[in-house]
Parts: sequence; structure tokens; C-alpha cells
Amino acid sequence: MELISPNLEYMKAFQRFYDDFAQNDVENAEYYQDGNNNFEQYVQSLIDESKGVNLPEGYVPCHHYWLINRDKEIIGVIRVRHNIDPPFLSHEGGHIGYDIAPSFRGKGYGTAMLKLVLPKACQLGIHRALITADEDNIASRTVIERNGGQFENIVQGIVFPYPIARYWVECCGA
Repeated sequence: MELISPNLEYMKAFQRFYDDFAQNDVENAEYYQDGNNNFEQYVQSLIDESKGVNLPEGYVPCHHYWLINRDKEIIGVIRVRHNIDPPFLSHEGGHIGYDIAPSFRGKGYGTAMLKLVLPKACQLGIHRALITADEDNIASRTVIERNGGQFENIVQGIVFPYPIARYWVECCGA
């Protein structure tokens, strides 16, 4: 397994990733709809976002990575936001967000993916990352805890109005 930056060579793999969400996690499929509609434009928007170019209001520069396996399937995506200055990010969004394709969940890929991205966050100057999960998302909370996440508290989400568990994770080695 490895993390790669989004690129056009993975169009078919992304389509399978999106289809997995569309069939098995409809609620979260919408986050990847743009990639399904116009893959080339989508990849360019992710590259632009990493450079802070053409950011929508309230967004910060953010690196996106795809976790691929040896069969060149995209099994997960992870995002590293360069800062959490906007109130939404500092309260409930955090530095790092991730998704595992529904067909690959429960197999340890989330834990591995987060471990792989922490040094990349460190290279971006993030020494301690805020990572959040829905309070009742035990799988995601376990991913964070297995990567050294130190529980801070539960907050009531504002944009997503439900309880959010907040953790801090060392990115540059403990």
C-alpha cells in the first residue's frame, strides 16, 4: 500500500471507488460526485487546493492523497488541511479527514492510511493534528487512537449538528 497524489492515471480506479460509495454509502458518495462527473477537472481542483489556488470561501490549502493497493485500486482517501484557522475546522473539521471505500472497511486500511499521512503532515509544518470523528463512529475513533490520538473532548457540531469527538495526534514522531 502507498499514498499517492491524485492523478489522471487513476480514472478507472476512481470510478470504481466512487461506484462503491454510490452503491454502499450513498450519504458520503456526494463528496466524490465531482470526480465522477468530470474526472480531469476534479483532479485539477485537488491539485489547485493543495497549492491554495481557487479556494472556495472558508477553505484552506489542503493536500489530498489516495491510498492504493498493489492492484492499483483506490481503497481510501485522506486530506491534510494546512491549517485549521476557520472556526469550522478548529471546532469540528480538524486537520485530517479520511474515507475508506465501503468494500474495504474493517480491514485496518484506515489505521494504515493515517499512519502513512502523519509524516506528510509534519512536512507541511503540522506538528500536532486535530482529528475528529462522530462520537458514535467507533471505527474512526479506533483509527485515531491506534495512531496515538489523545482524546480531548466531545463538542456539539455546528455545521454537522451532532456530537464530535476531538483528538490530537503527534505528526512528527512521539
